[in-house]
Amino acid sequence: MVGAALVVLPLVAIVARVDWAHFVPLITSESSLAALSLGLRTSLAATALCVLLGVPLALTLARTSFRGQRILRALVLLPLVLPPVVGGLALLYTFGRRGMLGAPLRELGVDIAFSPTAVVLAQTFVAMPFLVVSLEGALRTVGTRYEAVGATLGARPTTVLRRVTLPLVLPALVSGAVLSFARALGEFGATLTFAGSLQGTTRTLPLEIYLQRETDPDAAVALSLVLVVVAVVIVAVTYRGRGSLMGRTG
Repeated sequence: MVGAALVVLPLVAIVARVDWAHFVPLITSESSLAALSLGLRTSLAATALCVLLGVPLALTLARTSFRGQRILRALVLLPLVLPPVVGGLALLYTFGRRGMLGAPLRELGVDIAFSPTAVVLAQTFVAMPFLVVSLEGALRTVGTRYEAVGATLGARPTTVLRRVTLPLVLPALVSGAVLSFARALGEFGATLTFAGSLQGTTRTLPLEIYLQRETDPDAAVALSLVLVVVAVVIVAVTYRGRGSLMGRTG
C-alpha cells in the first residue's frame, strides 16, 4: 500500500491542482497544440525506427553467439541508465554541425541538429532499448524448436522469420513498440540538448510543460495531466492488447 501510494498520490495531487474552469483553453492554446502534435508525430517516427532497427538487433542478440556479444548488449542497454542529457550531448557531438558525422553531412547540405530529425533521433536513442529488452527476452523464452521444425520442412530463413518467429513473439513486439512510443513521447533531456526548443519545430510537450512551469503554472499542470492521461491509455492498451495476443497465440 505504501508503494502504491508513492505512485498514486503525486498523480492525485496533479488532478487536484488542475484549474478545471480554464482547463480546455489551457490545453488548446496554439503553443500547446503545436507541441502535442509535434510530439505525437516524432514519437510515431521514432517508434517506427525502433522497430526497424531494434528487431534485427534483438534477433542478433538472442539467436547468435559471437565475441563481444555481452559488450554489445551492454552498450545497447546503456541508454536505460544513461542520463538523457548525456545522451543528448553524445548525439550532438555525433550529428551536430561540428560532430563526427554531422560535419561531413553538412558539407552535403544536410543539417540534423536542432531540427525535427534531431527530435526523432533523440527519442529513438532513449526508446529503442525498451523494444530490444522486451523482444530479446521473448525470443529466448520461446526457444528455437519451432524455427528448427520450419527449417527442416524446407522453409527459407526469411520465411521462418515471417511465418514462425515473429508471430510467436508478436505480443512482446507490440508491447515493446508501445513502450518505446511512450518513452519517446515523454523524452525531455536528450531532446532539449540535441534538438533545442524551437516552437513548432523541436518543442515537444515535455519541453512545453517545462517552459510553462515558469510563466504559467496552471498551463503546465493542465498539460502534465494530458501527458498522464496519454500514458495511462498507452499502458492500458499495452496490457490489454498483450493479453489478447497471448490468448490468440496460445
